[in-house]
Amino acid sequence: MIAQINGKLIEKTPTYVVIDCGGVGYELKISLNTFSQIGANENCMLYTHFVVREDAQLLYGFKETGERELFRLLISVSGVGSATAMMILSSLSSNEIKQAVLSGDVNTLKSVKGIGAKSAERIIIDLRDKIGKVDGASTISLVSNNTIKEEALSALVMLGFGKNPAEKALNKILSEGEELTVEELIKRTLKKL
Repeated sequence: MIAQINGKLIEKTPTYVVIDCGGVGYELKISLNTFSQIGANENCMLYTHFVVREDAQLLYGFKETGERELFRLLISVSGVGSATAMMILSSLSSNEIKQAVLSGDVNTLKSVKGIGAKSAERIIIDLRDKIGKVDGASTISLVSNNTIKEEALSALVMLGFGKNPAEKALNKILSEGEELTVEELIKRTLKKL
């Protein structure tokens, strides 16, 4: 099991990073929360979770151990796979997820694409007792970038959304004239798609 990766950040997108560790470039899938906490050019250390499937071997990276533990709790729920767990972690902050589970707030979990009422209820029932064990999420530092729309669109396409509907939703949100980070823009767009 690979517990963490520490090395030079080679590539950073809203859905994955590549970290050079000893001459080998490791691609790690990340959430928007982790994306916003990683600087542009730095020595980067991420906590990891390794998933082996019949058709792929995937490495997931998290800036905080609390987010990794929350990911592990989410994938322990029947019907919630690693892609769905990353969608939840990208759409809601760790604190929002914990509050939704502890308070039984089905609607907050249903606001995540791909989560219906039954899945939200199952997550709440399965995790209510376990959620207290996960450390609290720290505040997220925001990263500014000149290509916010392009990064957001790229992230949405990588998450499985069609380019045209994603672009229309992004344009609608950007037309409101509010100054947004990539993370905020993607979260708002996910709620509209």
